[in-house]
Amino acid sequence: MLEQAKVDALTKKAEELRELTIREIGHLGAGHIGGSMSIIEILTYLYFNEMNVDPKNPKKEDRDRLVCSKGHAGPAVYAVLANKGYFPEEWLSTLNQGGTNLPSHCDMNRTPGIDFTTGSLGQGSSAAVGIALGQRLKKQDAYTYLIIGDGESQEGQIWEAAEVGAQNKLGNLIAFTDLNKQQLDGYTFDIGNMENISTRWLGFNWHVQRIDGHNFKAIDRAVQEAKKAVDRPSMIILDTQKSRGFAPGEGISANHSMKFNEKTAEEAIKVLRERMGGLK
Repeated sequence: MLEQAKVDALTKKAEELRELTIREIGHLGAGHIGGSMSIIEILTYLYFNEMNVDPKNPKKEDRDRLVCSKGHAGPAVYAVLANKGYFPEEWLSTLNQGGTNLPSHCDMNRTPGIDFTTGSLGQGSSAAVGIALGQRLKKQDAYTYLIIGDGESQEGQIWEAAEVGAQNKLGNLIAFTDLNKQQLDGYTFDIGNMENISTRWLGFNWHVQRIDGHNFKAIDRAVQEAKKAVDRPSMIILDTQKSRGFAPGEGISANHSMKFNEKTAEEAIKVLRERMGGLK
């Protein structure tokens, strides 16, 4: 169980990463802010508390892997990797520009620390199943972590991968669904309701939990519980808020990708710091 001091440290780190993500996209002038901000806590927990990784040796064979199948959340992943030390934070100002190592969607051939190229929704789930199976075949004491979106979960490939993962009893595969209730064209309950998503994963014989995706203690309990399910893969449903921490995007439907400039970014960061109540 996480001590309160660790929770406080992770909370402060998450807000630092939110600032980096906001500035990163604001410098470009547009980007996928909504789905980036909703997964900040799970990324913070994994990279700064849980995963066996080494920024100085990003290709080490026995490392834990992360596949962010919702590849449009790349800006959040980049902010985390830069802050962790995989590459200079100055790179963040080159997001999705000519010659950049940080394209709009995650690319393992361009960015240190990216374990699999994603962007075509659904494909990351199949890749994660294959990576986890490879880890087991190599007898590695390592985990594969997978992040998928709720809108993405309307892709059939997600469920094909779910079936294969269960069939192979991949206890070293821990997945997360970012249930932020919104997708490109609106709210998921209007397009493809995901409220029964836990039942779906249970039907594929996965170990399933549903938690507050912004609560570090809940995340920690769920991950540790998932590791006990050695005979099946795990799915942790994260109830999240799209654009959380970016005030101009909160509570509106058109926040999947937004245009905003550096001035708006700084104003949003000021609001974010005020919410933190002086923690920073």
